[in-house]
Amino acid sequence: MSRADPAPLIRIRRLVKNYRRGGQEIPVLLDLDMDVAAGEFVALMGPSGSGKSTLLNLIAGIDKPSSGSIEIGGVDIADLSEAELADWRAANVGFVFQFYNLLPVLSAQDNVELPLLLTGLPSRQRAERARLALTLVGLADRAAHYPNELSGGQQQRVAIARALVSDPLLIVADEPTGDLDRLTGEEILGLLERLVLDLGKTIVMVTHDPKAAAHAGRLVHLEKGVLVDALGG
Repeated sequence: MSRADPAPLIRIRRLVKNYRRGGQEIPVLLDLDMDVAAGEFVALMGPSGSGKSTLLNLIAGIDKPSSGSIEIGGVDIADLSEAELADWRAANVGFVFQFYNLLPVLSAQDNVELPLLLTGLPSRQRAERARLALTLVGLADRAAHYPNELSGGQQQRVAIARALVSDPLLIVADEPTGDLDRLTGEEILGLLERLVLDLGKTIVMVTHDPKAAAHAGRLVHLEKGVLVDALGG
């Protein structure tokens, strides 16, 4: 799908998200519209409290909107039940977090296999797909290592392999370089770029770092729950 395709992978319309704090309703996202084409790398930026992490969680199906629609691959995930949403997430979304979220008692191979435990694939196929994902991120030779035997950058590569292993429609990344030094962060961002360019993956990334955002094809800027800028690409 090209950027000009009339059917984007992600189509958000009239999106509203409010939270309740005590007896008060706090608006976070205000009537937001946004499209993301398949194969795009989009960075979400904005000051603390702007709604960027809330938007990422809504796109990932971690949270549900107060109103509006979020169509991903033609499915309006705002209409799904909690159980349907959990199944949809498992099949369609890969997650990359700032702090890796690897299980310390599992090897890199077993950490990468975790999302596949929900799919019913036989163990041999799970292992083959995990090895392929680790190869894609350059860590095939670290498959048997545990997280405490890996550097921060290597742990994040394992996390990216875990996000890839189910071949998701979408990868969401929340400050993926926030816990890394500049050089290692650049390597991780370069890897994310290659996933888009070489594999056609779609990535939506939250970052506070303009240098990290520069790796994306498009920058989306939020201010107080409103989309104020969409540059690049």
